[in-house]
Amino acid sequence: MAVFGIGDKVEAIDDTIIGVITAVDGDTITILTEDGFPLVFEKRELVKVENAIAVTHYEVDQIKKEKETPKKRKVALPKAKERNLPKMEVDLHINQLVKNPKLLSNYDMLNLQLETAKRQLEFAMSKRIQKIVFIHGVGEGVLKEELGYLFRKYDNLKYYDADYQKYGMGATEVYIFQGTPKY
Repeated sequence: MAVFGIGDKVEAIDDTIIGVITAVDGDTITILTEDGFPLVFEKRELVKVENAIAVTHYEVDQIKKEKETPKKRKVALPKAKERNLPKMEVDLHINQLVKNPKLLSNYDMLNLQLETAKRQLEFAMSKRIQKIVFIHGVGEGVLKEELGYLFRKYDNLKYYDADYQKYGMGATEVYIFQGTPKY
């Protein structure tokens, strides 16, 4: 505990009062504020200001805030519609897969699209991603049919047309049952 003497500059702990000590009577200290008012405080209510370094209440409040344990923030839960959205989309349009699709035959294009679909499907299974949307476009339905053959080779998934409002008729959604993958 600081020793207070007459003439010492002090600051009140619980208020923004600064002054000079004019009288000391045991634990009771009288100060003259900067505004010229005499006030009486208990010794425990004052802090000695030394070398003209004053700590303001704003600074004390900032330090208190730093030391307080932060309150847990509420994590915004996604809406029901958003929760059911697929975590992964794979666009199988040929112009998304190669720079110059005109150099490929229809057979090569279809094989490239199917290989991409198989690779992405197995990636999703390895990363335990439950829902994938394969965007294949409408076209003549050849790629969609071939994707159906590919998906039927797996026992741990089901597939169906993706959300019509978002994808129209050109996408298939795959739901992968989590567990041991069966190829």
